[in-house]
Amino acid sequence: MSHTTRLALLGPHGLDAAATEGFVSALRIACGAGDVAAVILRLAATDERGLITQVKQVAPVAQEHGAALVVACPGFTGDLAAVAIRGGADGVHVDKPRDLKDLRDRLRDGRILGVGGTETKHAAMEAGEAGVDYVMFGGLYPDGAAPDAEIVLSRVTWWAEIFETPCIAVATHVDAIGPLSATGAEFIGLESGLWLPVPAAVGQAQHALAQVPAR
Repeated sequence: MSHTTRLALLGPHGLDAAATEGFVSALRIACGAGDVAAVILRLAATDERGLITQVKQVAPVAQEHGAALVVACPGFTGDLAAVAIRGGADGVHVDKPRDLKDLRDRLRDGRILGVGGTETKHAAMEAGEAGVDYVMFGGLYPDGAAPDAEIVLSRVTWWAEIFETPCIAVATHVDAIGPLSATGAEFIGLESGLWLPVPAAVGQAQHALAQVPAR
């Protein structure tokens, strides 16, 4: 059965209040340049009120283009679900989670729960069993290091062939978009370095997806 692969845009790690306005301006252009299904907003940890303010700045821009806004904030010890809900976001993204069932119970009414940082197949399967809406493979670590591209491709291929839970396969280089899409992954994630400096590059990524034969 064929499917249409859509794009997910990853924001930079540790986006703070000072950089949010510039991010919003770039995001508006990027969302208008391609078929963006989701934006993963990776915020710097601060107080809950500050995070909610940032989410409120970003959410309308993504949503007016039909993209879901999913909020991540590694290191934040407060209530990320409350931040997302009060800020008007569509859901939460967590890495290496421990309390997925609690989050799943709280994120009802169509709100999204996504998971990344699944270093092993077992961890990915546990996330799927907990009822997440997607599992993300790849993407830069907060320190800027990238996981091995071949391992990411292998993991995405395995997941897309076996499991019904959608996955986001993250490309850190343009050349990775085609092979990752060819796995049958529902979403191709674009690291911030691929689109944030030149938001119109999302259109080029969309073109690359169109060259991949449908599965």
